[in-house]
Amino acid sequence: MWCLELLLPLLLIINDASCQWNVWVPRDISAMTNSCVVIPCTFMYPSGIRPYRGIHGIWYFGQPYPQLFPPVVFKTRTDVVHESYKGRTKLLGDLHQRNCTLLINNIGTEHSGRYYFRADLGGANMYTFPDYAELKVLDQPNIDVPEEIVSDESLELTCYAPDNCPDMTPEIQWMYTDYLPDPEFSSDYLEESNTAVLSSTLTFTPRPMHNGQLLGCRVYYPNTTLVYERLISLDIKYAPRSVWVNVSSEVMEGSSVMLHCEVDSNPPPRISWMFGDQELLWDTASNVSLSLDDVTPAQEGIYTCVGDNGYGIMNTSLYLAVKYPPREPLVNDSMTILEGTSLALHCSTQGSPAPTLTWLKDGELVGTITADELSVLEIVEITPQGDGQYRCLAENEHGRASSSLNITVEYAPVLLEESKCTVVREGVQCVCMATGNPEPTIEFYLPDLNVTINETDGRYNFYTHTDGHTSTGMIKLREKGERVDNGPAVNVHCSISNIYGRESVLLELQQEKKYMMAVIVGTIGGVAVIAFIIAAVRYVGHNNKKENGNPRQDVVLENPALYYSAVKKDKQNLRKKVLKTELLGSKFNSILEETTGEDGDYQPVGSMAGLERQELNYAALEFIGARSREGASGRGDDGSNYTEIKAK
Repeated sequence: MWCLELLLPLLLIINDASCQWNVWVPRDISAMTNSCVVIPCTFMYPSGIRPYRGIHGIWYFGQPYPQLFPPVVFKTRTDVVHESYKGRTKLLGDLHQRNCTLLINNIGTEHSGRYYFRADLGGANMYTFPDYAELKVLDQPNIDVPEEIVSDESLELTCYAPDNCPDMTPEIQWMYTDYLPDPEFSSDYLEESNTAVLSSTLTFTPRPMHNGQLLGCRVYYPNTTLVYERLISLDIKYAPRSVWVNVSSEVMEGSSVMLHCEVDSNPPPRISWMFGDQELLWDTASNVSLSLDDVTPAQEGIYTCVGDNGYGIMNTSLYLAVKYPPREPLVNDSMTILEGTSLALHCSTQGSPAPTLTWLKDGELVGTITADELSVLEIVEITPQGDGQYRCLAENEHGRASSSLNITVEYAPVLLEESKCTVVREGVQCVCMATGNPEPTIEFYLPDLNVTINETDGRYNFYTHTDGHTSTGMIKLREKGERVDNGPAVNVHCSISNIYGRESVLLELQQEKKYMMAVIVGTIGGVAVIAFIIAAVRYVGHNNKKENGNPRQDVVLENPALYYSAVKKDKQNLRKKVLKTELLGSKFNSILEETTGEDGDYQPVGSMAGLERQELNYAALEFIGARSREGASGRGDDGSNYTEIKAK
């Protein structure tokens, strides 16, 4: 305020030289509510004007023109002022000294606005100056906050309180600074354009943890109840300091999964989900979720969440495992190879977890079980027994799959031990059996003729049959061979051949003494069986005669039902005996045919039908009702009828 007193004489000298209407007031001035404010003011008027009856002044609010009837703040001629200023205003300056300084007490926010001064020198010498002082009445102090507060960078916050009331001097205090790291405080007093401002500066280095926390500035006037406070929330800019995602997980093929990502940063970052180099999704937010539907094995891999907010970048990854049953294995194509060849069978598949691979040949395990996606079955110098179907079976906990191939082994023909010549009823039968791939061709060679598959002759019948890789050839010589020098007269050679080889073998003739022994044994057995059958038949007939007695003798049965049951039982026993004989005869015929090669001549002595007819000749039953014999009544004691039986 002392500066104003020094400046006024200088201003008066300058204005006297200019001789113009002029005023000086601070463009902006501030004060706290319920306090006071002094508006410095100095005016000038032309030097040629002489005040008439003194110098008077008027302060207007809002408008400089009296004809618009602005509110009167202060008036020297009268005490008539606007109601809101009654008892509040006072002129501190001496108008004769061209000082128009105004004091306003107990101001409120409604007093904020523009203030104009009007000089009244009497008569027509009145002038309202267009320049104005704008008053701001504050209900809380101002805090100067930088536009951007960055983490880990030094920060200065300044709190201001106006000091334009001569009777009261403000003091400043910072609030909620206990959590700040090493805060520093400094004070300053600023004067500009005859207005004074008290300031307090807080200096510290913010961290991300301070984002959103409150700081406060308190302004109070000692020895009064006037206290003013202002709170601010710190907006600390910091790079992403954490990126949270799901833990790595396992899902089944075809299911859905949600991947979550949350980034801690300020401002909110641009979050993007990456799969390899491919960006799947992005958004500017604090969290983003990626939804994967109908997951396939191709989507298994590393997913990365990247957060970038311009102050820094951070990312975190997770691994998504997709579980699925084994795919159909890939195996070699079916092949045809030559005996003795070595080969390797490959089986590959995919599955999660990795499947076990098992090789099976015709349903039987071959090789070893491999816990991998590739299995190789090595076969060294394959034999004909290696021919067949090979199947690769892939299994894991979620399912199984298999693929097959066929290996055909080709090899030179091999003669089987069943090849030989035997004596049969028509003569000599020679059989030649061989296996090979392709199927062997069989040819028989006789001393005077080379027999092929399409040839025939009156002396023999030729027959061939193929079953798989086994060929069978057979010829029958219609005349039995004659012995020459204790050796067989039949000289038969069997030749077997295919594209891989040929072999010729002399077929041995079955020894004749074995044939004769079979004939003798068969004949003796047949005679014994026939004798047994005849004896059995005679025994049965004799028993039937004994049971029937005199055929002409009349027999009276006291209990016909019991007698009939006995006869029926004997008949059944007889039937069983005859069946046994027929079975023995049939078995004899089969033995004889196997040993001689001829059809058996044995026939059963009698059939069951013939035997039954013979039984009917032995006895006939006549049931005569209501007929009595001498010494016997026609009705029993119990009232039942009886029947007389006659033997014919």
